[in-house]
Amino acid sequence: MYAILFSLLVCLSTCHCLNEKDEETEDHCVLLTQVLDNSAVSMEIRKTGFHRELETTVELSMDVPSGVRVLLVHRWPRNVFVDPFQLASLSEHSNWQILLDSAIDLEEPAHKTSGFVTYVYPAPDAPTTPRLFKVTVPFHGRYHEPSFVGETFTSVEIIPPELLLRTEKCSQPSSSESHAVVDAPCTPDNSSTCQWVKLQHQQEHSPVVFQLPVGDGSLVMPVCAGSLLVTVICCVALSKYMWKHRII
Repeated sequence: MYAILFSLLVCLSTCHCLNEKDEETEDHCVLLTQVLDNSAVSMEIRKTGFHRELETTVELSMDVPSGVRVLLVHRWPRNVFVDPFQLASLSEHSNWQILLDSAIDLEEPAHKTSGFVTYVYPAPDAPTTPRLFKVTVPFHGRYHEPSFVGETFTSVEIIPPELLLRTEKCSQPSSSESHAVVDAPCTPDNSSTCQWVKLQHQQEHSPVVFQLPVGDGSLVMPVCAGSLLVTVICCVALSKYMWKHRII
């Protein structure tokens, strides 16, 4: 009799603990969706020329509780690249870390490469503003094929990043009409994949647009002909000088 009562008490206690754990998990999952709602992501390009910086600012709708991770997924066009060695040096002294989805060839021209993805893991901009995140990522323009229609510049568009959130206490978030669950690397070490929550239809923001110079294709033949002519003239002049002064 006592054994039966003891087993019943253990069972009720276990069920109560599981219910509390499920409720806590559900509360944290709901919290993620509440933080995402009305959060804002903005971008600004700094510097000019082929070497620029993309400053991304994230302002969440409420303070981020302890344990909540923020992830920015940037989808870059093929017109630009980031330098992995430069990023590794910067991340050691910055409040963010970054992961690349593929190897980056620093020398390839734009028409021979493709776009890439970066995963940026930021920390709050300051302890006093836990809902504000700022990340400045340096990037560089690639060289383009010369234009044969008289264009001297080409436009490059960089779209806003996706904002993702997760917490260890919400291990299995559920999708809804307003929020989606996506897989992404848990940490910059890329050792495992976790489920992150993002807005199903994030607020539309216009991409930032800037221009890069391109060569004039109509000048290819004149430049080649001029280079060949100068080379021939220099060879003839050098040959005459060597013949005159008996230089062998």
